[in-house]
Amino acid sequence: MMMMKKKKNGRTTASASKRPTIETRLVHLAGKLEDPFDSVAPPLYQTATFNQPGATDFGAYDYSRSGNPTRTLLENQMADIENADGAFAFASGMAAIATVMRLVKPGECVLAGNDIYGGTQRFLGKIAPAKQGLTVKHVDMTQVEEVKAALEEGTKGNGQPPVKLVLIESPTNPRLEVCDISAICKVAKEYGAVVCVDNSIMAPIFQRPIDLGADISMTSATKFIAGHSDVTGGILSVVGKELCEEIYFHQNAEGNMMSPFECWLSLRGLKTMALRMEKQAQNAEKIAIFLAGHPLVKKVNYAGLPGHPNSGIHASQASSGGSIISFETGSVEASRRIVEDTKLFKITVSFGSVTSLISMPCYMSHASVPAEIRKERGLVDDLVRISAGIENIDDLIGDLKEAFAGAEAAVGASSGQAK
Repeated sequence: MMMMKKKKNGRTTASASKRPTIETRLVHLAGKLEDPFDSVAPPLYQTATFNQPGATDFGAYDYSRSGNPTRTLLENQMADIENADGAFAFASGMAAIATVMRLVKPGECVLAGNDIYGGTQRFLGKIAPAKQGLTVKHVDMTQVEEVKAALEEGTKGNGQPPVKLVLIESPTNPRLEVCDISAICKVAKEYGAVVCVDNSIMAPIFQRPIDLGADISMTSATKFIAGHSDVTGGILSVVGKELCEEIYFHQNAEGNMMSPFECWLSLRGLKTMALRMEKQAQNAEKIAIFLAGHPLVKKVNYAGLPGHPNSGIHASQASSGGSIISFETGSVEASRRIVEDTKLFKITVSFGSVTSLISMPCYMSHASVPAEIRKERGLVDDLVRISAGIENIDDLIGDLKEAFAGAEAAVGASSGQAK
C-alpha cells in the first residue's frame, strides 16, 4: 500500500490505496536516488568509480562493474513491473542468456525449443556443449508432453543427464509459435529445473512470465524497452533470493553489465513503452489481416490472429498479439523483392523499434543456424519477418501493397521466361 508522504519542501505527494497499474509504474520510478535537486528525469551517473568515505570504508557504490546508481534505478524498475525479487541489466540480450547458462554445471542438461532466436541457437549449438560441457536437447515446446518426456528422461539413471534449465520463447522467434508457459513451468518444477522465458517479443507490457510461474524472465532492452534502435542491452528479472545472488555474482565477476548511459536511455524508453507497444500492436494486427488476404502469401504467423494454432493459449497468458509477424510466400525471390521494395520498412535484424522493420530471418538473424537444422524445424528460406512500428497504418499497408505488386510482377515475368 502506498502511504501519504511529506517531501522536504512540505508538499504532499499523491498516494493510492492500491498499487498503480503498470502503465503508471513505467512513468514513475520504483525507487529514488538521493538527488539534492529532486530532478524529474533520473540523473546519469556516467562514471567508472566512486570516491569512498575512507581508506577502509566502502560507500554504497565503488566501481560501476559492481553497481551504478543509474543501473540500480533501471533494475529496480524492471523488478517492480515484472513482479520479481530482483532484476539485472546486461550489455546485450545474449549476455543475459549467457549468464543464465552459468546456472547449469558441466554434465547437466539444458532443454530448449525448436524455434528459437538465432543467437541463442548459436550459443546452445557451439558454446554450451564444446566450451561448458553441457548437454543440449531441443523439443517442440508447443507440446507439453514432449517437455515432460525430456525432463523424465534425465531421471531414469540411464546415462542421460538431468535437465537443470528449461529455456522457453513464446511467441517464438521467428515463426511465432505459442507455448503454454504455465504448464511448462509446472512440469519443470516437478523435476527441479529452473525455467527462463525469453519474453522479448511480448515484453512485460503484454506478458509477464514470472506471474505464469517462471523463475527468470529475460527481456532484450534493445527491443521494446529502449524502443528506438539506439540501445543494446538485456535484462533478467529473477525470483528467489539465492537465484538473484547467483545471477548477480556472475554479472559482477564477468563484467557483462549494461553501461550507465544505456541504462539511462532504457529508463527513458520505459516511460513510453506502453504507448509505443499498443500502437505497434494495433498496426501489426491490421498488417496481419492484410497479409492473410493477399494471394501471394501462403501462410501468416501472428499470435493475434484467430486462426493461429494456439491462439487460445496465447490469449490466456498475454494481453495482445504483439507487433511481430512472419509470413511465407513459397518463393525466395518474391520474398526478397517484397523486403527490398518496401520504402518505410528498414531492412534490419532485431525488432521492437518505433520504425517498422523487415527481414528474411534465414539470411539475417537466423543465418548462423545450419541450413539442415532450419529445414528440419520448418524454418523456410522464404520466410519474411515484420516488426510493426508506430507509423500511420495506411502508409504502411500502402507501402506493402506497392512492394507486393512489384514482387508479383517480377515473379510472374520470371515464370513466363522459364516457360
